Amino acid sequence: MSGPLEGIRILDLSWVLSGPFATMILSDLGAEVIKIERLEVGDIARGNGPFVKGLSSYFLSLNRGKRSVTLNLASEQGKDIFLKLVEHVDVVVQNFTPGTMEKLGLSYETLKQRNPKIIYAACSGSGQTGPYATKLAFDVIVQAMGGIMSITGEPGGPPIRPGASIGDIAAGLFLCIAILACLQERHVSGQGQMIDISMLDCQVAIQENAFVRYLNTGVVPQALGTRHPVFTPFQVFPTKDGYIAIAMMGGVRDQWPLYCAIIGHLELIDDERFQTGWLRTQNYEVLEPILNEAMKTKTTQEWLEELEQAEIPCGPVNTIDKVAADPQIQAREMIIDVHHPKAGSFKVTNTPIKLSRTPSKLERASPDLGEHTKEVLGELLGMAEPDLLDLKNRGVI
Repeated sequence: MSGPLEGIRILDLSWVLSGPFATMILSDLGAEVIKIERLEVGDIARGNGPFVKGLSSYFLSLNRGKRSVTLNLASEQGKDIFLKLVEHVDVVVQNFTPGTMEKLGLSYETLKQRNPKIIYAACSGSGQTGPYATKLAFDVIVQAMGGIMSITGEPGGPPIRPGASIGDIAAGLFLCIAILACLQERHVSGQGQMIDISMLDCQVAIQENAFVRYLNTGVVPQALGTRHPVFTPFQVFPTKDGYIAIAMMGGVRDQWPLYCAIIGHLELIDDERFQTGWLRTQNYEVLEPILNEAMKTKTTQEWLEELEQAEIPCGPVNTIDKVAADPQIQAREMIIDVHHPKAGSFKVTNTPIKLSRTPSKLERASPDLGEHTKEVLGELLGMAEPDLLDLKNRGVI
């Protein structure tokens, strides 16, 4: 059965991560994504290692299920072809520096004249407006400027970049959500519109707790390691042979007394300094060494068995290889094989979106550069082989 976005067609000009991540999700859900790439070079992510049979695993992981069309947008014929394609699609996605599409003569206003229903989705480092609009930005830049690196890492330590590219990924998620919202709104109004996503805005948005605390208390949030700024214990502890994460929210179902009994510190139960999650956080310096030493007395597995039996939320700190082999991840089919004509069978992470009636089925890997140029231009624009050969000889496709 086809995915829920079957019938939606997207022209994807985006490159590297933020835009391709959004269109990957849309493709997973059944949309037809036509990736417009530069001649000979394509998306620069194609050059990022490690490589599998000469192909970029980075590119393969983000562009599954898409079709690739090479098109020289600097040429008049290339622009004309692009504008004709716009007439046959629902969405255009780009993540260039603001002003780039305007210089090419492919602004939203221009595209809207060709297709009033077009949804034009633009993602950039700082958005289309403001003093930083034309500032070049990548993931690490917006993580640094957005403050998240300042609250990541150990107390008093240097700023730390989180292990995942959340500057790009968060923007990609918001971009995807915005596109879906605009598609729904178009059902009502019959009109398209422009989407303006700023990676920097997205960093502020995902740190809602940190900003609200600062804006209303004046206290600047700091790095706390794996700790939560409000709840305690809500962090990673060292064990005899590794690490374990424990989370207690406090409140009416506070599991603190039960936890104290399990770790052998009954004296902490009635201590007035530790009666609530917030009090425990305020007195963390007193509590931390006690909990750390207690948790080191048993292995991670021993603690997991005891804490899970008591229904105290906990989990091991896994490495990526252990996650990939985890029976829960396997049961949810989060690691799958897709086929690539050159790389053969290639493992990728599956979509986490599980739908009962219109499930996604990922079968096709990422495309070769320009693999579908003739196919797409023939299907949508009716171009015949002689026309395509002439365009190729002219350096247009």
